Amino acid sequence: MTRDDVSPSQGRARGAALGLPATGPGSLAPFGRRVGQYLIDAVVSGLVAAVFTAPEAPRLWSLLTFGVMTVVFLVLAGQTPGMRLLGLRLAHPHPEQRLALWRAVVRTGLLVLLLPALVVDSDGRGLHDRLTDTAVVLDR
Repeated sequence: MTRDDVSPSQGRARGAALGLPATGPGSLAPFGRRVGQYLIDAVVSGLVAAVFTAPEAPRLWSLLTFGVMTVVFLVLAGQTPGMRLLGLRLAHPHPEQRLALWRAVVRTGLLVLLLPALVVDSDGRGLHDRLTDTAVVLDR
């Protein structure tokens, strides 16, 4: 069956425009897993901030901790603790190199605002990923 024989209901595979496989490792991560990863990272950063602010609540310190933790882990390891637990990683234009610091900072800054992460394209990539030319993909 050639590409011309594909019915419109089948459409193009998610991530095809990015050169990513339709399924398996390297394919775009589903929205539910990305939300789970975000929640794990938010809870971890809140707990880390709470250690330093106890007995007071961390308040906005957890947001700062989230931002710093996310940037550091993305630049050094290509994935946050939540991504690691759920089998995700961040794909970027230069996979043989570490993620550029500016990409990590801009992506995280937009992610902290949350709204850009909820504005998705036809592939399901958030605005923060589109603007930094990144994508959250399955690692395993």
